[in-house]
Amino acid sequence: MTDPRSVSILREALQRLPGIGPKSAQRMAFHLLERDRDGAQQISEAIRHALLKVNHCERCNNFSETPRCAICDSSRRDASRLCVVETPADLEAIEQAGIYQGLYFVLMGNLSPLDDIGPDQLGIDHLVKLVDNEEIEEMILATNLTMEGQATSDFIVDLMESRGIKVTRLARGLPMGGELEYMDPGTLNQAFSERKSIQG
Repeated sequence: MTDPRSVSILREALQRLPGIGPKSAQRMAFHLLERDRDGAQQISEAIRHALLKVNHCERCNNFSETPRCAICDSSRRDASRLCVVETPADLEAIEQAGIYQGLYFVLMGNLSPLDDIGPDQLGIDHLVKLVDNEEIEEMILATNLTMEGQATSDFIVDLMESRGIKVTRLARGLPMGGELEYMDPGTLNQAFSERKSIQG
């Protein structure tokens, strides 16, 4: 490798981003160093700032700069409904579609034994406590329609069975293998409006 060590470290760091392989990382590193050092500095400062300021909402587990995020703190939200999503990107997609006015819980992933991700890593114990302590009438499972998303959904359904809460799942208008953050607002709107009960 002919790159200076600092360039190699930068390339390796950029490869940690999703969808960025060795060639893309090299192109980005060279672009920032050759043509956009101001941009590189801005990115560096933005990352440093976010790492210092952003934590998790104590209620819903979404990213937040305050103990409770703006959604959980809002008196305008319907506190009787709880939508469970895998990631902050999924929550953002639903919010941008403007189709849901309840509250959320963000798992920050899905059950994946192969990746060593179990219920403890997803904070499912926190979800159960939240359900036990709040007056939730409906839980909407909006996990992705992947094998892992379905396994996560099934696990949560089993936990909710004895709690007397209506549990629904987004309608199957969503394509199998699809991820919420890439769905258009019309598809999400239909999925929410036609959601089905999944309790036996």
